[in-house]
Amino acid sequence: MSKSVQPADEGAGPFTERRYYIDVARPKLGVTELMRRIQAHPEEFSPDLLADFEKKKGQQNRMQVGDEYHIKILGPWNGSVRVTEVADQHFSLCTLEGHPEAGNIRFALRQLPGRPDTLRFEIRSQARSRDGLVAFAYTTLGVGKQVQEQTWVTFCQRVAEESGGEPLGPVQVDTTEHTDDGNEHEHHERG
Repeated sequence: MSKSVQPADEGAGPFTERRYYIDVARPKLGVTELMRRIQAHPEEFSPDLLADFEKKKGQQNRMQVGDEYHIKILGPWNGSVRVTEVADQHFSLCTLEGHPEAGNIRFALRQLPGRPDTLRFEIRSQARSRDGLVAFAYTTLGVGKQVQEQTWVTFCQRVAEESGGEPLGPVQVDTTEHTDDGNEHEHHERG
């Protein structure tokens, strides 16, 4: 039986939005073809040692709404996700009960406006920690944060490589934390 969705409003700690992106010039693959490859095999873009994707529900070699993946994450962070949206240029996943985070993540490809020879691959997550213990380990100790960040930076780098184009610099990482008192804290770094 499928697990229930674990939305961000049921989590603990700050609500965090993270964005990882890389721009690629002169890709050999078009946006739709590249996204089709990512959707067919997300496990090939994720570093096995940090986060190993395994499809648990749905057809192999394709992604559809309702498919589920179990992700073995380095350390005590294993969790499952469900596909909530699939389109030519993006797909979205939501976390399921037991995942260390509560929220969703979206993977998108697009051509940059005014630059027909350049595409941007972006991963955008919106989540909170599942509970106080995870929030402590993730935020205070920084353990989960490092694994997660390296996973998505590597994912972006592998998409750029698969495109056959030239990355225009390193992966960019933007983080915005929304605390319970309504304050926002922004952080930007290069991956």
